[in-house]
Amino acid sequence: MNYMPYIKLNDLNLFYEEFGRGEALLFLHSHFSRGLLAFSGQILPFQEYYRCFYPDFRGHGRTICESLNWNSRKIADDMASFLDAMEIKHAHLIGYSCGAYVGCYIAAKYPDKVKSLVTIGGGAYPRPEGAEDFLPENLIAKNDTKFMEDMKMRHYEAHRGDWQTYLKNTVADWKSHPNLTDEEWAAIKCPALFINGEHDPFGSCIELQNKVPHGEIYEVKGGGHRPHFVSEQAKELNQRILDFLFSVDKQLVD
Repeated sequence: MNYMPYIKLNDLNLFYEEFGRGEALLFLHSHFSRGLLAFSGQILPFQEYYRCFYPDFRGHGRTICESLNWNSRKIADDMASFLDAMEIKHAHLIGYSCGAYVGCYIAAKYPDKVKSLVTIGGGAYPRPEGAEDFLPENLIAKNDTKFMEDMKMRHYEAHRGDWQTYLKNTVADWKSHPNLTDEEWAAIKCPALFINGEHDPFGSCIELQNKVPHGEIYEVKGGGHRPHFVSEQAKELNQRILDFLFSVDKQLVD
């Protein structure tokens, strides 16, 4: 197999990393992050059992597109196209923060492509509080040079130096997503596991279960918005997610 880190999808030249063998597992990253960066604590544990994909979303990381505009719904369409291009009929999804919304959109719109859905740090409603702090003019006013430099470097290929537009897109997306209709929530039929830290200010596994009643929930004691990070509760979360995935795969075989 000739591994190429880029794949052409419509108007995108999408960058992705791939590790492992087995059933497909698609990792969906957060707003300010990119593929591997959001899931560094999951690379080794999950590649032992699954064929893991870590794409950089439209507008992020090393993915290249002529247009700098993006939103979570468009990214969900991109990810469905990515699975088609890789000739993957269906995959497990693990989404963190913005990636959790993307995962929900995929599961609702493309149910045949989704074996299961795991969300980390997700919620059922937009939480716009604090988003505008990350507008370029507000970061400049605060002289938050470290964050600005991180965004310039982390997403340079995607925004080609126009980090202001990247941040404006991010803030707009943060303020308006997720925004699934009742019909869309009802369309999520796949096995689901919703994970949040008990101190997560940006989401709630309970409100997600209210929208998708068959979904399982797992609240991480002492956890915040990113309990799967190496510096937080990665070992605990990895085992919980793997147990869930194994159970789904067993049910499908049986």
